[in-house]
Amino acid sequence: MNVNWNYPTTIRAGEGRVSEIAQICRERDMSAPLLVTDPGLAKLPMTENILEAARADGLRIGLFSDVKPNPTGANVAAGIAVFREGGHDGVIALGGGSGLDAGKAVAVAANQSCSLWDLEDVGDNWLNADPEKIVPIIAIPTTAGTGSEVGRVSVIVKEDEERKVLIFHPLMMPGCVILDPELTVGLPAVLTAATGMDALSHNLEAYCSPMYHPLAEGVSIEGIRLIKEHLPTAVAKGSDIEARRQMLVASTMGATAFQRGLGGMHALAHPLGAVYDAHHGTLNAVLMPYVLVANREVISERIARLARYLELPPTFDGFLDWVLELRNEVGIPNNLSALGIGEDRLGEIGEMAVADPSAGTNPIVHDAAAYSQIATRAVRGTL
Repeated sequence: MNVNWNYPTTIRAGEGRVSEIAQICRERDMSAPLLVTDPGLAKLPMTENILEAARADGLRIGLFSDVKPNPTGANVAAGIAVFREGGHDGVIALGGGSGLDAGKAVAVAANQSCSLWDLEDVGDNWLNADPEKIVPIIAIPTTAGTGSEVGRVSVIVKEDEERKVLIFHPLMMPGCVILDPELTVGLPAVLTAATGMDALSHNLEAYCSPMYHPLAEGVSIEGIRLIKEHLPTAVAKGSDIEARRQMLVASTMGATAFQRGLGGMHALAHPLGAVYDAHHGTLNAVLMPYVLVANREVISERIARLARYLELPPTFDGFLDWVLELRNEVGIPNNLSALGIGEDRLGEIGEMAVADPSAGTNPIVHDAAAYSQIATRAVRGTL
């Protein structure tokens, strides 16, 4: 089933759509795109197939794959150097969140006179970029999780400060997205679970946000339903193309919905990921029930309404029980200690969480001590 959508950007969804990459490049006036991905994907046939298809159509395509799972400023700088040296005129961002975020950052910053960090999502910093110098972006997700393919933000680690920085520009939104479920079939079960739970965290935090955005709220509810219906199958039977398709769509829906904001899961996951270099989706999955409980007094009624739509017992506890059961079913650890995270820096993590932009749309304004306490419970596994 192939479909084309134009929300929130141009999306081509369906099996085999990646074969259209050369045509899409031409439509966006790219004659020399740079394919940005991670080292693992660079070695796989899917990447070589994209390169061959582009070359067969006469495109002068290049490859950059020096990207860490939590992409750093150094990774982006290296990508910019390759972009400039190769005389490239656009970016094809391929991968999970790391490849997509790095590729988008390269596209936005490569031709600018300002620094990448001058575009941190604070105030009107995005105005520091010359929009005429931002090159076209095509995004091809290979995981159903981050939703970065429809985001206007890249999350990049600023190594000297041990923090994840949100780089923002409206034109960071890719001009075209390819949602090809065949590219996700080979994803291992453990990563399918972690990225799928990341998609759930995006939809769920957007739903719980106090911001007024009924359109995003509606998208998030259906995104959560799709995950409930299809994530267990995608993990247990990775070859199920229908489950893979629906999870890709749910992931894109989550990132569309979080125009409404995120919350405490991400406020904690960002510093924990920067300090401990832990997988972002896994962090959100572990933190999810602890943050839900911390926000309970404000979100109980809202969660009960969501639970009713999902055909769960229509209470906060009914929904929480489902989250815990889902985590167990797909193999997510119950605590942060399983990820090698201890309690020694949780005071600092709490302070970093308060400063994270995601904290601004948490249903409750927690202080640093409260975030440290949530993290402590998550380390110990005491819900």
